[in-house]
Amino acid sequence: MSWSDFPSMSRGDLRSMRKAIDDSFREFTQAYGESLEAFFDPLLTLLVWSEKVLLNSPWPLVIIAIAGLAYLGSRSWKLVVGVIVAFSVIGYLGMWEDTMSTLSIITVCTVTAIAVGIPLGILMARSNKVQAIVTPILDIMQTMPSFVYLIPVVMLLGIGKVPGLIAVIIYALPPIVRLTNLGIRHVDPDVVEAANAYGCTSWQKLKNVQIPLALPSIFAGVNQTIMMALSMVVIASMIGVKGLGQPVLKAITNQYFSMGLLNGLAIVAIAIIFDRVSQQYGLRIQKHREGGHGV
Repeated sequence: MSWSDFPSMSRGDLRSMRKAIDDSFREFTQAYGESLEAFFDPLLTLLVWSEKVLLNSPWPLVIIAIAGLAYLGSRSWKLVVGVIVAFSVIGYLGMWEDTMSTLSIITVCTVTAIAVGIPLGILMARSNKVQAIVTPILDIMQTMPSFVYLIPVVMLLGIGKVPGLIAVIIYALPPIVRLTNLGIRHVDPDVVEAANAYGCTSWQKLKNVQIPLALPSIFAGVNQTIMMALSMVVIASMIGVKGLGQPVLKAITNQYFSMGLLNGLAIVAIAIIFDRVSQQYGLRIQKHREGGHGV
């Protein structure tokens, strides 16, 4: 071997190492696959239930409900009109069922990511050791190609909704964890000191001072989590998750330009609606915090 050759593992050793990893993971799958599937059953139940509710409800009622939520979040009539027009056009162009499936998976993934991410972000904010452990894991979750998530998840749970949900949640979780941690750490130390001076317990300080002051940052995390979940819709459709991703995937496979364009625009419309509503809600919280009006 000359000095210019990079030292590398022999092909035989590399093959043996890969085989050992694959065999170990296969044994783990055979031993714990069913238990893991049972563990994620509540998630599947929630997804199926939300999907049935959206698909079986009359479409005007669904649009009114979404428009009402948009108004409660944004207090903007322009946005409400935009929601009504966007969902009416989506339904008129025959994408209603796929859109409802996508909405249900985004809702379940976002709620799960928030339920896991905010407590984890709080733990990181309260402990430098936890932050040192969790930060590299979040880095891996954000930089690992999303297709790689699908391999172990599909090996463990097969093709279906649950593997798709898990892949989306893994991809969407880091922003809410990071921004919750950041928001709490950036609370004014003088305010925290004043709370200590008044004899607040650790829980009272967190509940009444740190979390309320960190809410704008936390809602920025919620916004990013929703956007990341939407961006995974097409990839998750590769393993059987219903929604707007499946027609996009079909359009790519069969070169149906119009099908891909329309379903892609529907995903964009949902993304813009979620983005604007969550941004407006975050701004309202910010104004409230600063003592402004319009809340």
